[in-house]
Amino acid sequence: MKAAFIESTGDPAVIQFGELPEPELNGHDVLIRVHAVAVNPIDTYIRSGVISFDSPKPYIIGCDAAGVVEQVGNRVTGVSVGDRVWCTNQGLLGRQGTFAERIAVDAAWCYPLPDNVSYDDAAASSLVGVTAHLGLFREADLQAGETILVIGGTGGVGSMVVQIARIAGARVITTAGSDEKCHIARMLGADVVINYKQESIQEAVRREVPKGVNVFWETRRQPDFDAAVEMLAPRGRMVIMAGREARPEFPVGPFYVKECSLHGFAMFKATHTELRAAAEDLNRWMAANKLTANISKTLSLDEAAESHRLQEASTLGGDGQLSGKIVLRV
Repeated sequence: MKAAFIESTGDPAVIQFGELPEPELNGHDVLIRVHAVAVNPIDTYIRSGVISFDSPKPYIIGCDAAGVVEQVGNRVTGVSVGDRVWCTNQGLLGRQGTFAERIAVDAAWCYPLPDNVSYDDAAASSLVGVTAHLGLFREADLQAGETILVIGGTGGVGSMVVQIARIAGARVITTAGSDEKCHIARMLGADVVINYKQESIQEAVRREVPKGVNVFWETRRQPDFDAAVEMLAPRGRMVIMAGREARPEFPVGPFYVKECSLHGFAMFKATHTELRAAAEDLNRWMAANKLTANISKTLSLDEAAESHRLQEASTLGGDGQLSGKIVLRV
């Protein structure tokens, strides 16, 4: 089968595209004929060696996939040959990745795909959708009627946070860096969009929510805690899910006097049960057209190296070319 894989870490040029043996199935696995995969920043960190797992060699890159079940292990129940499915949390913690024509996935990490949802949309929504769900509900306990500030509302995770927060009945304020991205953020459902290149985020938030926001979702690699705490309401919650090397100063006094809380998490550490609960909500919202993938670029699997170059340029270089997810069709 064709696959995109690496034999050693490095820059995107280490990604190879070629033939690998078909995956072997164990009793708990399903064999998926992949139709679409998506790129995430964590994929580039693993490929570069910034994040190190004890991974198989050769290692197939990628966390997300959507496709059709071709075979099921003898211990699998509830999944049948011919089912449309999607999965995430692959390529992590020693698991093989998804950028291949066929993948073997433990059925515990595999979810049904509604008939009216495309493979592209499912792949693009998977890891980022689960991340948004965990952060909003398990961590921040977002409630209807609250106000949330989402930094970067058109990015992979940010676009999911905007939509899911709106579904939950929150008022959504977000940021974007161009008129085009501001338009996309409004289309995704944001109530207020701040063009951070034209006005101060703090001043705009102060104008829109004088008492502060209940939830602050930070997507940048270098958080500004002084600004964040100033913008939080009493008992506000701040969610962070980026910036592994960041060591910013922290305003301890204002933070605890406001009785705020800080929530950091990594979606790949969530349990099977937590991810399945998130997946069930995502499926319901996708099927009802309440949640849509923000896809910025579509490539083919043999362009995996290019997809990593584009993702790194956006995540680390901040070149602004991407306003959403990269999907590769298989």
